[in-house]
Amino acid sequence: MIELYQLVQLLAIADCGTMSGAAEQLHLSQPALSRSMQKLEETLEVALFDRQKNKIRLNKNGELTVKQARLVVQQAQDLVNQVRAFDRSQRTISIGSCAPAPLWELSTLSTRLFPDRTISTELKDNDTLLKGLKDKVYQFIVLPFPVEQPELFCFFFETEQLYFSLPPAHPLAGKDGLTFKDLDGESVLLLSQIGFCRDVCREKMPFTRTLFQTEQEDFQELIRASALPSFVSDLTMRWSGKPENRVVIPILDSEAKASYYFVCQTGEKKKWSALIEQLKGEMHPE
Repeated sequence: MIELYQLVQLLAIADCGTMSGAAEQLHLSQPALSRSMQKLEETLEVALFDRQKNKIRLNKNGELTVKQARLVVQQAQDLVNQVRAFDRSQRTISIGSCAPAPLWELSTLSTRLFPDRTISTELKDNDTLLKGLKDKVYQFIVLPFPVEQPELFCFFFETEQLYFSLPPAHPLAGKDGLTFKDLDGESVLLLSQIGFCRDVCREKMPFTRTLFQTEQEDFQELIRASALPSFVSDLTMRWSGKPENRVVIPILDSEAKASYYFVCQTGEKKKWSALIEQLKGEMHPE
């Protein structure tokens, strides 16, 4: 019977080009690696190498075996990944999102509805989220757009509207509404993990100097002490309240409003039905 480790060793030889290089990479002695390859040849009942004095190279049999070995090793790794992902899914609910605000509601509801599970959340780009959902890295995800694929169940559940948060003495603090262009060129405080807002700011405010903060508590302290503009949203104010000693003004650009969509695998829809019903019951107009 062929052993998986033998195929891994064979691939190392093919990639390194030499037996000595492969032995070093695998942390084996060269004689031990050579004996392992001889055993593989005995199992296959074919020669895989052309052997010359102080030199060894793959023959045609060896090249074909390497090609097939890559498929087998990859399939074995896929099996490991899938089993581990399945095991995590039995104990952990992993949620991926394009923005932080939807995670607050999803994680709170999930904790209440599934008290025996650990809730894990992370922010990723849209492509990573979709791939992670299909690979079962995530049980469900949040995207800023709908997806129409038979294997995926998707519905709109929430919007997020951005606002400028300004000190009362700011020249624009008396406005009823502002655009990104109105503050372009000023220094702005911004959390580093803010999802879609970061890309929007980079595109719509190209001359703005953005001062990023990684910690929420530090960010809030700076907001209280600083005269610099920052951003808030209706969702952040719903959970944390309106910033103290600040004027909050809606941003009028269409890019300042995001729509969020819950997505899970169609086959998992029944499993998450309680959460889906709760989200639909609390749904806010798009």
